[in-house]
Amino acid sequence: MFRIFVNFKTYPQGTGGKAVELAKVCQEVGRESGLPVIPIVQVVDLSLVKKATKLSVWVEHIDPFPQGRFTGGVNLEAVIEAGASGCLLNHSEHQIPPGTIKQVISRIENCKLNLPVGKAGIKNFSVMVCCKTLGQMERLIKLKPDFIGYEIAELIGGEVSITDTNPKTIEHGVEICGKVPLIVGAGINKAEGLAKAKELGAKGVLISSAVVLAENPKEKLTELTKLVR
Repeated sequence: MFRIFVNFKTYPQGTGGKAVELAKVCQEVGRESGLPVIPIVQVVDLSLVKKATKLSVWVEHIDPFPQGRFTGGVNLEAVIEAGASGCLLNHSEHQIPPGTIKQVISRIENCKLNLPVGKAGIKNFSVMVCCKTLGQMERLIKLKPDFIGYEIAELIGGEVSITDTNPKTIEHGVEICGKVPLIVGAGINKAEGLAKAKELGAKGVLISSAVVLAENPKEKLTELTKLVR
């Protein structure tokens, strides 16, 4: 299944009431295209977006800390309680040490094994670990995330797509990931980029500014999906 992940980042166009509006666009386009469109939102907007839509909603980061004396931490149990279905880890704009990534994934797995009553949301909670190079990918795939996100940092937010400049690395990435779905991003801003990503073996795309900063996000997101329906 090909998925579209829309990272709201901390753009004002994806914050508060605007986050709700943008998530509703994701829901509408997902329904019309038949493709899963997954908003990745700030933790502070998670409850708002979840209440306003029927989407699978992800958060942009979580920490490895359990519940307790960890002021300022983004806690797994808290985001599950608020309705999150997954999280992004190690985005190039919020990198964390490999050991911390391992701790977070271990916490998720331990929570799934020791499921408390009323916390069924954890069973389907997913994690995407991001990387900037194939070398990082080879190391991070050993942690067994649910998805690997591959973005070349210098292309993020630009007009040049990873599918045009680095198609061979995407094919190699698919080989490295094996059964773990590879999600690609950085500079993808046209329908042809999504189609090329799928052709190269990727199972989805991670996009942000192309949609979040668009004058008409629905029109842009609809245009992006037209070749992969």
